[in-house]
Amino acid sequence: MKMRSLGKTGIKVTELCFGTMTFGHNRGHGHIGGLGQAEADILVNMAFDAGINFFDTADVYSDGLSEEMLARALGARRKNIVLATKVCNRMGPGPNDAGLSRHHIIEGCNASLKRLGTDYIDLYQLHKFDFNTPLEETIRALDDLVRQGKVRYIGCSNLAGWQLMKALAISDKHGWERFVTLQALYSLITRELENELVPLCLDQGLGILTWSPLSGGFLSGKYRRGQPRPTGARLSEQSGFIPFDEQKGFDIIEALDKIAERHQATVAQASLNYLLRKPGVTSVITGARTPKQLTDNLKTADWEMTPEEVADIDKVSKPAAAYPYWMLTLTNL
Repeated sequence: MKMRSLGKTGIKVTELCFGTMTFGHNRGHGHIGGLGQAEADILVNMAFDAGINFFDTADVYSDGLSEEMLARALGARRKNIVLATKVCNRMGPGPNDAGLSRHHIIEGCNASLKRLGTDYIDLYQLHKFDFNTPLEETIRALDDLVRQGKVRYIGCSNLAGWQLMKALAISDKHGWERFVTLQALYSLITRELENELVPLCLDQGLGILTWSPLSGGFLSGKYRRGQPRPTGARLSEQSGFIPFDEQKGFDIIEALDKIAERHQATVAQASLNYLLRKPGVTSVITGARTPKQLTDNLKTADWEMTPEEVADIDKVSKPAAAYPYWMLTLTNL
């Protein structure tokens, strides 16, 4: 399993990260996973044996159960992996049980440490933006956690370009810890990240961690134009919350089919492999509900899409240009 630097830090992580959103009951979203401890143990063992050293979870996944299950599955191997979790979402009924206030961040970190059975978190990430809390309060709280040794690096997820750049500027102004990663939605049918956030991360040295790289399973190869949706698949049972042009999605799948055939690979592997060839990407977060799914995803690391193949897929998946990006290309000197 190939390693990459985690942003501008000296720490190395595998180019595939194992995500644990499928662990536990997922607050009623059983179609995402609903896996029990025995199933989680099998998947974590498979990922670890394949060389993966990067595991991602969040406090809100199954109300903290995902963190607990991951801790039990890892056991004494925790010291050998890079462990990432997140904070922001509601974790209780109280008025301060959500958000990015100093209160909730510190309480959230302490609770995650207890559930994860560890005394430090390698990468502590903001799960989303909090419009009700000043960024100065949020970042200072994260800086304190790093100085206390409870957190080693900080990252963020699901931020807009202006929010991320403002946060980095605040860190630079005060000499506080900086975000080293951005965890963001990125796939062949959700390439909007390339407008602003990819250039920002490249400029500021943040590593990009991609979530939902198969777009809820649509890019797994199970969904085909003109064919019934597969029984039991996530998008067959419930509409995904990611809007996209389905017919264009089928065009992308058909193009991926040709590339996958050349490499004796699968559409899912080709989808993930494409992201690993994109600038700024540190690690692609892949989850799984079954050992078969995980086995297929792990084989992504066995081959590389050629630059010519990447260019071909770029063309068929190119999103419509939004303002001001089309204007910037016209006025480029």
